[in-house]
Amino acid sequence: MSVQVVASKMAEVELKDIGGKDIPAVAPLIPKVEEKPVVKCEPVVSPTTPVISNVAAAVDPTLPTPSPNLMKMPQASAMKRTDPQHNGGEAFISPDGTVTEAPRTVKKQIQFADQKQEFNKRPTKIGRRSLSRSISQSSTDSYSSAASYTDSSDDETSPRDKQQKNSKGSSDFCIKNIKQADFGRREIEIAEQEMPALMALRKRAQGEKPLAGAKIVGCTHITAQTAVLMETLAALGAQCRWAACNIYSTQNEVAAALAEGGFAVFAWKGESEDDFWWCIDRCVNVEGWQPNMILDDGGDLTHWIYKKYPNMFKKIKGIVEESVTGVHRLYQLSKAGKLCVPAMNVNDSVTKQKFDNLYCCRESILDGLKRTTDVMFGGKQVVVCGYGEVGKGCCAALKAMGSIVYVTEIDPICALQACMDGFRLVKLNEVIRQVDIVITCTGNKNVVVREYLDRMKNGCIVCNMGHSNTEIDVASLRTPELTWERVRSQVDHVIWPDGKRIVLLAEGRLLNLSCSTVPTFVLSITATTQALALIELYNAPEGRYKQDVYLLPKKMDEYVASLHLPTFDAHLTELTDEQAKYLGLNKNGPFKPNYYRY
Repeated sequence: MSVQVVASKMAEVELKDIGGKDIPAVAPLIPKVEEKPVVKCEPVVSPTTPVISNVAAAVDPTLPTPSPNLMKMPQASAMKRTDPQHNGGEAFISPDGTVTEAPRTVKKQIQFADQKQEFNKRPTKIGRRSLSRSISQSSTDSYSSAASYTDSSDDETSPRDKQQKNSKGSSDFCIKNIKQADFGRREIEIAEQEMPALMALRKRAQGEKPLAGAKIVGCTHITAQTAVLMETLAALGAQCRWAACNIYSTQNEVAAALAEGGFAVFAWKGESEDDFWWCIDRCVNVEGWQPNMILDDGGDLTHWIYKKYPNMFKKIKGIVEESVTGVHRLYQLSKAGKLCVPAMNVNDSVTKQKFDNLYCCRESILDGLKRTTDVMFGGKQVVVCGYGEVGKGCCAALKAMGSIVYVTEIDPICALQACMDGFRLVKLNEVIRQVDIVITCTGNKNVVVREYLDRMKNGCIVCNMGHSNTEIDVASLRTPELTWERVRSQVDHVIWPDGKRIVLLAEGRLLNLSCSTVPTFVLSITATTQALALIELYNAPEGRYKQDVYLLPKKMDEYVASLHLPTFDAHLTELTDEQAKYLGLNKNGPFKPNYYRY
């Protein structure tokens, strides 16, 4: 068959819309938990005070399968060539073979946004500062830290200098470009298909409005998955104001869709350090609006309110925190007797630890590295710092791809697990000269210091999979003797005077959310956990939760998992009365004691 015939037949194919099915009824959103003596880190959920009731018992969402896109390949009239021998000069090759050199751009010096790494050093003023500072006079590339992480089609005007309104006339937001809202809406609709539990929660609970009156201020990654969570919280009755917890992970088109939908969103990809704190303050400091719930990822929002608005902090009903870093800071406040608000630690819930940390990172580490560096993993020597759930996921993925993996650990139990899983346990200084990739997964600070960076071999890739950007001492690299060269978005070559260079990804910030994406289904589990934690804290009777940090009740953990099983057409076995009596369990759970390690 000729190419023309094939092309004509492809042109005749019609794309049809896919209709999703209604999500059936689900089990009670806040399952009853057996009455037990109160334990500090595992509170009792009273069976006499159900937050949501009279909800059906099963969920079985059926996800539609998208049809393929059929696209025609346009005929190019000219090809563009970049010649590395001519310092980035470009040429255009016409169809007849004529080569025309394009004019070269003038090189500028590299600029970076200042970074602050400690809470006690956060700025005392909210006014504008210089967005960047000079690092090297001998740069061979040109960018600013704020502009380099945005789409090339966007202008370089700061969103703070723009006057934007949505279609309803509201201007209570600050994003990159409100005109991207339609594109962002499509991204959100795609994410909804992979978040069945959250959609079921929204469908069955929006009539009862369990969050009516809740004023939630959030600081998380602003992605399509977060947008599904925010719209679910709104459907359950909450008012939301949101900022980004990471200056590089915001999806601008999603932020635009949220702003168009009436959400007060203050975030864009490539914020400066000053922009970051300005956005958080705009979420919190608004006339006539007092937040009563906090949803945080990393603790920045919580500590901003605690430090700058102490009276507001005392009126908060509850805090939900999902990161290692943020939970650590909450425990510090609690230990010092300064935590006057009950807080829910969802980071250490089983569903968060196992799925968001282990299974998610097992997939997203490879995605992030491939997108940024096109590296081949087979035979590469990789050192993974930390063998918690994130480290376990990263090591498993890299080992499966044929990499030689080393592990560093401080915890003897995690270290023994690494050894039993077939990884060699080392100190970083023992292998730093020979490894090809360094990945941090600790949540700590100064794990990879300047001494180690100096000793790395030429071409070593350095990245971070932990939450905080303090794990790699990036600040020590911002010195006049080193040259920073932007290779592609969020990929920098840091070049030493002798010509040695390392490849630094996302300036030491979170690799998977800064440089790629994470699986939506995994985020459905995390988002459902966050939503249930907010509902529980907001509706808990006075006295149930003290001014302390609590774990999510195990009954809720099990409930979140059960909501996702229908996606796999999975069927749970039920205990008989005799079996339940033998095990000393309730037939409806919880099925494991609080000390059980999954």
